[in-house]
Amino acid sequence: MSQQDKTYKVLFVCLGNICRSPAAQAVMQRLVDERGVAARFVIDSAGTYSGHSGQLPDARMRRHAARRGYDLRHRARAVTRADMEDFDLIVAMDSGNERDLRRLAATLEEERKIVLLGRYISRNPHYDHVPDPYYEGSEGFELALDLLEDACANLLNEIV
Repeated sequence: MSQQDKTYKVLFVCLGNICRSPAAQAVMQRLVDERGVAARFVIDSAGTYSGHSGQLPDARMRRHAARRGYDLRHRARAVTRADMEDFDLIVAMDSGNERDLRRLAATLEEERKIVLLGRYISRNPHYDHVPDPYYEGSEGFELALDLLEDACANLLNEIV
């Protein structure tokens, strides 16, 4: 299989997998669909905390995402050891998530897969991470979606 034919697996990770990472998953899925490269990607999301496992994304995030045409149906789950091995890129929403993921990494190869999504933010350069909107109002969810749309587009450009 050539590099062009390889399936590239991307895992987005936040704390509970109910706000930022499922939204990032939906944003990235739309981007690969629009570019016609969806067959070359597996996109998923997970959290470093398992307390929300099995739940739909936060209702407020679903509502704000729906206004932009995203349908968030992912069920929350925790990051597993298998994820660390299986995914090509593991994308953390903030430095706390990144730190937790690095603790899970069993090898240097796994640690190299972990990146901070903030490094791909270009339209809002004063942000180096995607803030958790969970304890915020509407503006927090809109900001998170703005940052995700910007960063995911730049991340996809780098991958392809």
